[in-house]
Amino acid sequence: MPNMPPTVVTLTDWLTLLESCHLKTINMSLDRVIQVKKRLQLQLSCPVIMVAGTNGKGSTCAMLESILLRAGYKVGLYTKPHFLEFNERARIGGESASDAALIASFELVEAQRGDISLTYFEFTTLAIMHLLANVDLDVVILEVGLGGRLDAVNIVDADVSIVTSVDIDHTDYLGDTREKIGFEKAGIFRTGKAAICSDPIAPQSLIDHANAIGADLWLMGRDFNYTGDKQQWNYGGRGQRRNSLGYPSLRGANQLLNASAALAALEVLRDRLPVVAQDVRNGFAMMDLPGRFQVLPGQPLVILDVAHNPHAAATLAQNLDNMGFHPYTYAVFGAMLDKDIEGIVAQLKDRIDHWCLTALPLPRAATGEQLVQRLSEAGIPVAGGANTESSVLSFGSPEAAYVNALSRAGENDRIVVFGSFLTVAGVMQLRKS
Repeated sequence: MPNMPPTVVTLTDWLTLLESCHLKTINMSLDRVIQVKKRLQLQLSCPVIMVAGTNGKGSTCAMLESILLRAGYKVGLYTKPHFLEFNERARIGGESASDAALIASFELVEAQRGDISLTYFEFTTLAIMHLLANVDLDVVILEVGLGGRLDAVNIVDADVSIVTSVDIDHTDYLGDTREKIGFEKAGIFRTGKAAICSDPIAPQSLIDHANAIGADLWLMGRDFNYTGDKQQWNYGGRGQRRNSLGYPSLRGANQLLNASAALAALEVLRDRLPVVAQDVRNGFAMMDLPGRFQVLPGQPLVILDVAHNPHAAATLAQNLDNMGFHPYTYAVFGAMLDKDIEGIVAQLKDRIDHWCLTALPLPRAATGEQLVQRLSEAGIPVAGGANTESSVLSFGSPEAAYVNALSRAGENDRIVVFGSFLTVAGVMQLRKS
């Protein structure tokens, strides 16, 4: 892309160009990204918290951001993917970055990369990191995308690294066991720096790597923990306790694991970023993270959840069980073809009566027909019409699937929209319009 087309003016123009012109395959190497980083002289001068994990990393980042904002700090956050607008990926002071700021960073990365080809994710990661590095921030929170060791976010050295959970996902790139995946995620740890793992059963590979490099390993149950009852909960770390905390506003069975990891990180940084108890309480109470067991108001009840692997689907199933009785549950479900679709479905098939399966606007997404086949292989009867006690229908888009579910669901039923971010985003866009 040596000569920029004159039509590249808006942020949408840039994103369209990046999607069409750069490497489309995942290149598991940091060499090219590091070269461009050096050309950009990219350096973050404030404390950096990096968060990886199979599930829970977005929630943990949101908790950290919310608490630190309430404490009066200027917070930079890089998170992904987005739902409705790319700007959601870069947040400064709790607000999405402007088009102008993103475009300026895109232009600089393009000018400095020369003949180095970058993937969409690598290019946009460098641009957002450059944007954050050139704002006067008190702290930066970085969410890792895929894995950890070879993820583009890992070109910076974090002061605190968190691995929230380790489970099977992205097996083509990360390996097909928790031990292999744990090693990849432990790649964000640094010598002499805090390395926090909130998975209650940390893979031995993660522990071994942290010890081998001399990281300061914090393990759930050994170095920090939580207790609680129905009204409140308590955090206990190596040298700090936080008692009588209200539950996070994010619903879900695993949120105390994420909240404990966030508080462990703040304990590590308490000399540089002190946070009082009321800021913690307010941060947990006032946070907002779309698409994580997000229950929308109205009838029928609608739940949005980006559960796209068996581990997340098991948590979703538990959360649905805790909701009380609903006569029928409708599912709007779409997924990438490389996901463990049978494993996802196995966790939820006993909770769902009517499946509205959807294609998604990506070549690697499963079609509605392919999803029907996967449900059949998972033991779900796919025959029967829409008016029967159970049904499986396929649609060309999340919007069409959701409209169908909405047309059939009674006011006391519930609709759970889950799977790929694109599934949830499609329904979000429809409800917004």
